[in-house]
Amino acid sequence: MKTFLLLLIGACINISISAQQITCKSSLQTGAIDELTVRNDTTHINWILKTNDQDWALVSYPSVNNQNLEKIHPQAWAGNSVNTVIFRKNALVSHGDIQFMAYYNSEGFLCLAKRKYNDEHWEIRQTQYKGNILDAHNAISIMTDGEGYLHVTWNHHGNPLNYVRSVSPLSLDLGDKQAMIATSEQDVTYPEFYKLPDGNLIFMYRDGQSGKGNLVMNRYDIQTKQWQRLHGNLIDGEGQRNAYWQACVDTKGTIHLSWVWRETPDVASNHDMAYAYSHDGGKTWKDAQGKTYRLPITAQSAGYVCRIPVNSELINQTSMTADADGNPYIATYFRGQDSDIPQYHVICKEGGKWKTLNTGFRKTAFSLKGQGTKSIPISRPQIVVNETRDAKQIVLIFRDEERGKKVSVATCTDIQGNQWSVGDRTEYSVGEWEPTYDTELWKDKQLLQLYVQRVCQIDGEGVSNMPVQPISVLTVSLVDTVCSADIRYDACNHQKANRVFPTDENRWQQQTDIVLSTQTDKANRERMWQGRIGLERCRIYN
Repeated sequence: MKTFLLLLIGACINISISAQQITCKSSLQTGAIDELTVRNDTTHINWILKTNDQDWALVSYPSVNNQNLEKIHPQAWAGNSVNTVIFRKNALVSHGDIQFMAYYNSEGFLCLAKRKYNDEHWEIRQTQYKGNILDAHNAISIMTDGEGYLHVTWNHHGNPLNYVRSVSPLSLDLGDKQAMIATSEQDVTYPEFYKLPDGNLIFMYRDGQSGKGNLVMNRYDIQTKQWQRLHGNLIDGEGQRNAYWQACVDTKGTIHLSWVWRETPDVASNHDMAYAYSHDGGKTWKDAQGKTYRLPITAQSAGYVCRIPVNSELINQTSMTADADGNPYIATYFRGQDSDIPQYHVICKEGGKWKTLNTGFRKTAFSLKGQGTKSIPISRPQIVVNETRDAKQIVLIFRDEERGKKVSVATCTDIQGNQWSVGDRTEYSVGEWEPTYDTELWKDKQLLQLYVQRVCQIDGEGVSNMPVQPISVLTVSLVDTVCSADIRYDACNHQKANRVFPTDENRWQQQTDIVLSTQTDKANRERMWQGRIGLERCRIYN
């Protein structure tokens, strides 16, 4: 048993807490609450308020200390990071209540799986297609279009395009390989799918080599079931450099695109962060100030949101997202000129102005140089923005040798103060894993599910002797404690609605506002009351 101190208005109460439940009784001056119970189950913490009319109200929110980690029985190739590189778009993807997954097995076969959402059973299919699993660039990317057809591309590092579609909606059976446009498809690297709100798809890839490549963009129409070329050279390296990009599509359909330039095949030549966006499905593009680009975009014409010199340990191909208002957030890491420690940074647009947030929590220096897939002490970061009615939370997902190579999450709810809290979401090492998540599930249900698999990456395209490893789907809960809740509860039909705001997991809660509406069964009449609870020190541990 543990003891916690709960401060209520006009009352100071000692609470006994077990691993599953705490209960306290109080007679406030308002007479509003007789009993408060906090019940901790496997996935949620439930706050139950009992009024003096014997009615109950409930606030339920996810518990970060009880993560939902689902093991999937098939063993996947783990000799390098080809199954877990961050530029997979995507490893997991949902269409309605059906979730798809793709991975390579130990023989290099492209494997697909699907399930009904939250079902423990996965239907698994080894396809007829194989890839060169000895090169970690050759990842599988999947996406469903608005009709439920699965689009799949795989095995690209300067290779001819490998692209197929499922034979029918929601099917794991794939058709024959086909071209998209049949031009500029012989030297493909980093293919990525993005879904637009109308169900059409955007497809991006690099045409050319590291240090001298161009960004190609295609668009798929679900009505005609045909691809069209939007840009054969959206971002032009001019034969001297190439752009390493990250992109996202926000809820309004705006495509956000950001990139670093690389001057040579050496990762140390990465520099600067540029940005562009498109309101018309990728046809025209504007810079950070809203000025329309003359295409193709070059190093001279690009609009920059953060200047970063070469030899700054700046990584390429990370992630970006946008909030509900369309403000972009770019996650990356680099070393400031006054430090030898690479730190995770978030470059974002807040209040109409661009700013760069240095998370500052890392302690260990390292150098980022050389060619090929690197074995790096930290992963490239994945980013999402978790929003409620009155709060916004920036979430970085990463892996760091400092923290035992676990799945870790850093959150910031105070953007102005740039205050970050960090926690781990697995108890075991995931090796050289990098985070990818189900982007469509996040958009549709605000549920964050990660593809997790322990892998070992040898520096410079080496292959380890790590045996095959199981795949896991990790559901990450982002709310740590109740910061504020507006509860309305109908005792007759047991309907409830609540809003819960996230908070920094290292700080005590300051206050919870409660508004409760109850209706008695016998009198069938409604009584309104308000109570205010100040939670100065209340925290639930498992």
